[in-house]
Amino acid sequence: RIHTFFWAALWDKCRLRSAAMAMATGGSSDLTAQGAQWLQGAKEAVMQMTKGEKKDEDESYSPFQSLQKAAVLQECRCFNDREINPRKCISILTKILWLLAQGEKLTALETTEIFFGVTKLLMHKDQQLRRLLYLVLKELKPSPEEVIIVCATLTKDMNSKVDLNRANALRVLGAIIARTDPTMLAQIERHLKQALVDKNCFVAASALVSGIHLMHVNPEVVRRWVNEVQTALASDNPSVQYHALALLHQIKRQDRLAVSKVVASLTRTPLKSPLAHCLLIRFAKAMMEDGGSERDRALFDFLEASLRHRSDMVIYEAATAICSLTSVAQRELSPSITVLQLFLCSPKPACRFSAVRTLNKIAMAHPMAVTPCNMDMEGLINDSNRSIATLAITTLLKTGSESGVERLMKQITSFMSEIADDFKIVVVDAIRAMCLKFPQKHRLLMTFLANVLREEGGFQYKKAIVDTLLSIIARVPEAKEAGLSHLCEFIEDCEFTLLSTQILYLLGVEGPSTQEPSKYIRFIYNRVVLENATVRASAVSALAKFGISIAYLRPSITVLLQRCLYDNDDEVRDRAIFFVTLLTGIDSGATLAGKSAQSLLLEPLPVPLAALEASCREYLAAPTERPLSIDDVTIDAEMLAKMQKEATSKAAAASEDAGPAADAPAPAMAAPAEEADLLSRMPEFVHVGARFTSSKRVPLSEVGTEYEVVCTKHLYASHLILAFQLNNTLEDQLLSSVTVALDLAAVPGLALETHVPCASLPFGQPGTAYACLRRLEGVPVGTIPCTLKFVVKDVDPATGPTDDEPGYEDEYQLEELEVCAADFMKRVAVLDFRAAWESVGNGCEVVETFSLSYNSIRQAMEAVIDFLGMSPCENSAAAPDDVTKLTVLLSGVFLGGMQVFAIVNLRADSNRAVGMRLTVRSSDMTVSQFVASSVA
Repeated sequence: RIHTFFWAALWDKCRLRSAAMAMATGGSSDLTAQGAQWLQGAKEAVMQMTKGEKKDEDESYSPFQSLQKAAVLQECRCFNDREINPRKCISILTKILWLLAQGEKLTALETTEIFFGVTKLLMHKDQQLRRLLYLVLKELKPSPEEVIIVCATLTKDMNSKVDLNRANALRVLGAIIARTDPTMLAQIERHLKQALVDKNCFVAASALVSGIHLMHVNPEVVRRWVNEVQTALASDNPSVQYHALALLHQIKRQDRLAVSKVVASLTRTPLKSPLAHCLLIRFAKAMMEDGGSERDRALFDFLEASLRHRSDMVIYEAATAICSLTSVAQRELSPSITVLQLFLCSPKPACRFSAVRTLNKIAMAHPMAVTPCNMDMEGLINDSNRSIATLAITTLLKTGSESGVERLMKQITSFMSEIADDFKIVVVDAIRAMCLKFPQKHRLLMTFLANVLREEGGFQYKKAIVDTLLSIIARVPEAKEAGLSHLCEFIEDCEFTLLSTQILYLLGVEGPSTQEPSKYIRFIYNRVVLENATVRASAVSALAKFGISIAYLRPSITVLLQRCLYDNDDEVRDRAIFFVTLLTGIDSGATLAGKSAQSLLLEPLPVPLAALEASCREYLAAPTERPLSIDDVTIDAEMLAKMQKEATSKAAAASEDAGPAADAPAPAMAAPAEEADLLSRMPEFVHVGARFTSSKRVPLSEVGTEYEVVCTKHLYASHLILAFQLNNTLEDQLLSSVTVALDLAAVPGLALETHVPCASLPFGQPGTAYACLRRLEGVPVGTIPCTLKFVVKDVDPATGPTDDEPGYEDEYQLEELEVCAADFMKRVAVLDFRAAWESVGNGCEVVETFSLSYNSIRQAMEAVIDFLGMSPCENSAAAPDDVTKLTVLLSGVFLGGMQVFAIVNLRADSNRAVGMRLTVRSSDMTVSQFVASSVA
């Protein structure tokens, strides 16, 4: 654009000069013709350049695109010339910075050569060159030996009369010392302390920034500057005040009382810097979060007062802080939402974007609080900024009412074609949340998704739509038929193999249970004829599931599969042969590996595929006369720990990527019950049988201690398996042979059967140890003292562990583990509690009364449910916080399969006492008495 304006101005100037020359020469025809010809050529050149610039406006161009490191290092020799050319040196220094920014690595020798060449340039007086030298020195990362030269050179600049040089020298020297040799801070401490209270704001701010960096490496020295920092906090300059507050918080952050005093004093004295005010708001919010349930009212009043600040930045920071407070009430959000609603109408795009983004987050937890802003957000759907429009759409989808869904979808239809795929994915995720919120509108929403699915788009966009349809089919039973039809239409023209195989798998699972399963066979068989080998193999498996599930379709399915016996691909042929053999042998009762066809294909594998593969390899290496059965497959502790780690990482990644609105199913390994099912496959625990129930995770050490231990109790028919999740928080230690020793003297009904230690527990890598207890008699309850025993090796965090270190035995005392009545109860709710209660009768009924020390009925109710280990029925546990009387209906299954019911009547006797009447019924008086006594 600059070139265009330049040539346009040049053309106007030349045209005027030509006209003046023509007038001066009396209108000579030759000169006029030459001038006109020249002007025409200049005009065409300008127009051509304008077109070229418009064409290449979005194309990135870098003058250093083909720059080579060797060439730059060769050019650096000019730093040693007797006559320094500042412009040439500036160009070379810029190239060096560009190479470093691109990730180019310099060897120690190359760094040294450049460093000494740069230090020679510091003698030149050119200010532009000098400022660039500061940047290069900071990016070069000199060695500790070279830092001495840097200190000697830059110390002169710190005493310079030029404030610009002083400030830059402070920044560079502070950054270099913090990165290489923090002990050298004592040599320049005097200069930094003087600069903190310097009259020049740039110098003072530079010293404060250096202090923030040095605080991380040498906090003892920086803490001595607290008086100077407090003096700088009273500065009138916004930048100095902001950095002074940041450094003061860094100095005192270990002392919560000191931080609270600073924040309290500053909230009463208004700060002149908007940036410092925003920082103070963040500190106040952090203190309110650390205070727990007792929120500081003075700090909350400060946040509300900040909503009336003259700076938009401070207003938004205060609104965001209030909205992000944990357990914030809806009435407390009202002032913040009012301010954000005004921002929605701001002419500044940044204000509109920040407001709608914050309202989008609030809508996840408090959708009703954002509803008053819906009219203003509807006006943002057509905003020129597509990010603002997308956030407005997604927020409206979260807060809109059921009656406004149709109108909103009409607006979105025209909007979707104007945005990129990344924004479309966000909208699709919001539509998924709306469909699960209003399942009655699934037809309208699924029709919309099916229409956009047929439009052009990338893989991630199409996958988001398919995943949304799959979630709706899984959560809304009425949508299954329509959803499968839409997906069948999509795979007719799907170019993505992964999506085709995913849909074919779903058709094989859900299709046989529909009203007309035969209509899906045509779509599936078309994939056998028209698609690649991967899709054909998936289609063969889907057809086989129809044949196994539906008897009257089995002959037709067999014929279709027989046509695949001569397929070009090995995998397709093998699957076809396998399924044809399986289908023809169903009527005769044939089995494979001890499993019927239905259980083999339609039920999930009871073991992970990795364990099945390992067992097959072991069997092939040492075959026996007895055929391999899936019941013989075992899983070792190392494989189980690896699967747990992978499942946890996948769950964390899914929650971050999908967000709260997404309906991503949690991995199976995330639940303790699923983990217990795999535990019974370990060789040490194959004899325990089927799992009865699993408890919640119980911490045996505090978070942040040397060794963190969490226990999960898994109950079986006559065994109790304790799974201990371990975490080593010491960076300089490596633990091995880690076990948890149990003192069972206080619980005579339990006996230790076996230990499975954690072989290795490095720093920051979780591990698991197990203990199997055998139940001798009755239902043993009590507390078990626990001790963590291990072999510890001292390691260097920089180099890692060495094999030469033998290690030594050590132990760590843990908290006691309680085995209570709730561990022997499975949470099972019943649909009709009253009928089940009457069917048991009062022959084995036990009634007890208690006085509980709790502040509210809700707290008492939650505690009683945990004590009993039973499940609330008929939504009886849903009660407001201020209720004074409550009746909770509980149901569960006791060890051995005995159904137990309980009615809990709660009444608030005083502010800190709750009266309870507990009635328990079962078919065994001993069980009823045991359950009733568990509360005491």
